[in-house]
Amino acid sequence: MQIDLHGVVAIVGNYGSGKTEISINLAVDRKRAGLDVRIADLDLVNPYFRTREARKSLAAIGIEVVLPPEQLLQADLPLLSPVIGGMIQRPGDLVVLDVGGNNAGATVLAALADAFEGRQVHMLLVVNPLRPATGTVAGCLKIRDEIEKAARLKVTGLIGNANLIDETRPEDIYGGYDFVESLAQQSGLPLEFIAVSRQLLSDIDRRRFTCPVLPVDRQLVPPWLTASRFGEPIGN
Repeated sequence: MQIDLHGVVAIVGNYGSGKTEISINLAVDRKRAGLDVRIADLDLVNPYFRTREARKSLAAIGIEVVLPPEQLLQADLPLLSPVIGGMIQRPGDLVVLDVGGNNAGATVLAALADAFEGRQVHMLLVVNPLRPATGTVAGCLKIRDEIEKAARLKVTGLIGNANLIDETRPEDIYGGYDFVESLAQQSGLPLEFIAVSRQLLSDIDRRRFTCPVLPVDRQLVPPWLTASRFGEPIGN
């Protein structure tokens, strides 16, 4: 199964859910599927671990990354580029919007209301059920409601991202998938895909899943570690 997303895709979620890793790896996956892909860094909240950290790797495989002006890249509150509105109005095959965490980060989407007018937006909520705020269905729905109110947009789908970084085990992936499947049923939202570290893929039975799997090559790492190289596409 392949991920089937086109147009404007906004990736939202709570702090630490893995939104930016998902955004980066989704862009790479869809680029390698033959789509024209652009990604915009809309995280105006967290000064660390933003899409811009992977801009050179993304540019090397032909993905346009929209960032604030070079002299403002390290600002705690970077400015929105006017190019973003144009990207949304003319998204081509796929535009990925990496949005900041929680409702505070999602307010940037409300500021783009004019650009969104008349255009379908896929706003996907990243859920890591191994984090306290999203360990229950009620917690996930609370975060969804807060983000929708701040963004003035509706969440249209879910992304499962069960992980404990380097401590993640196959059983965490299976349990996380069962959780987001239940969340999908109770919320009425489709489960678009789940994310799995490429290092774990050989230990995972993908036949257990009824949705696509996005392989994740970790890009956002502390200064003393090296980001993973984007691996080769994996057959379905």
